[in-house]
Parts: sequence; structure tokens; C-alpha cells
Amino acid sequence: MAGARLKFSHLFLKDKTFKPKKRFESGTLKYNLHKQANASLNSGIDLKEVVKLPPGEDVNDWIAVHVVDFFNRINLLYGTIFEHCTEQTCPTMSGGTKYEYHWCDGVNYKKPTALPAPQYITLLMEWVETQINDENLFPVQVGKPFPKNYLSVAKTILKRLFRVFVHVYIHHFDKLLAIGAEAHVNTCYKHFYYFVTEYNLIDKKELEPLREMTERICH
Repeated sequence: MAGARLKFSHLFLKDKTFKPKKRFESGTLKYNLHKQANASLNSGIDLKEVVKLPPGEDVNDWIAVHVVDFFNRINLLYGTIFEHCTEQTCPTMSGGTKYEYHWCDGVNYKKPTALPAPQYITLLMEWVETQINDENLFPVQVGKPFPKNYLSVAKTILKRLFRVFVHVYIHHFDKLLAIGAEAHVNTCYKHFYYFVTEYNLIDKKELEPLREMTERICH
């Protein structure tokens, strides 16, 4: 398992579809954790049990693996409805009439800025990709410690990825139903929800937009 923890490849946008690539190098620690997490997920066991830290594993590694996995899964989820999410249909990044998200990255958008949903989500995904490919934040070499701000960054990534769930569920759920993706998306969401609540990675107020649905499907 010596050598590299993670091997991240680039997210690219082609023909209006988000397509994540493989992000774990075979034989590394995080690849093995990734395979272990997916094997448990695919076995049909209780998702509340799937998210628990395996004995002897480091919680920061476990969180890093899931941040990348959720990034991939939510990319694919958004890719299924991307062509229906346009500046005309979604002029704001919102979750119904009560919630609206403004983009701020401290670089190109120094102040929270209202943007159409597709632009917001594209910037969000590019920002997440930058974070997970930064070896100072997500160390590649085994034995190199995570930085002090790692957990804060991981929490921000997950909080922002959750907003994609909010927008898709509230504004595009009919499209998911039309392609028969409801069960798959619900499983993806439940896995995400159980994980972030198990490790207190997202404030409850951020989860509020989907509270009623969460109470219904996450028993």
C-alpha cells in the first residue's frame, strides 16, 4: 500500500454530460477503502451500517474516500438531467421559493453572487475538483498528514454538493421519474445523508430544504 493514497483524474464536460473518471489507483490504501465501501453499499445491507468507520481505519481517509465518491455520484446524477437545467428553466440556483444559493469562491467571485443554476453547479464542480486535486489538502503520499483545515474544506465540499441534491430533487424530480432513476437517486441520497450525519459534516440548517423528504425515506 506504499506509494500513493489517491490518484485523482480530471472532471470534464462533454456533450452536456458530467463524466467523472476513475479516481483511485489500484493497490493503494484509499482504493482498498473505496472498494470496501462500494462492496458494502452493493451488498444491500443497512446504509446506516455502511457509513460506519471500519475497524483500524483513519477517519480522515474514510471521509476523503467518500468525498470523492459522492462527487462522482452527484456528477452523474446531475448529468442525467443536465439538458433540462438551463438558464431559462433555472435562472437561479434555488431549492423551491424559500431557498436560493449564491456562489462565492473568494477568487473570481469574492462576494456571494446570484447565478443561473447550471452555471452555479458547473462552478461548484470545478471548485470541488480543484480542492480534491490539491495535494496540500488531500495528501497523496501515505504517511503525509492531512492539513489542519482539511475537515473544514471537506465540510464545505459536502455542503455544496448537498445543494445539487436540493436543486435536482425540487426542480427536476419529474425528469428522474421519467427515466426510472428514482430508486437509484434515493439510495445515493440516503447514503450521503447517513454519512454526513454520522460524522456531523453538515449543519442541520443546511439540510432543512429536504427535511420532509428525508424524514420520509431515511428511517
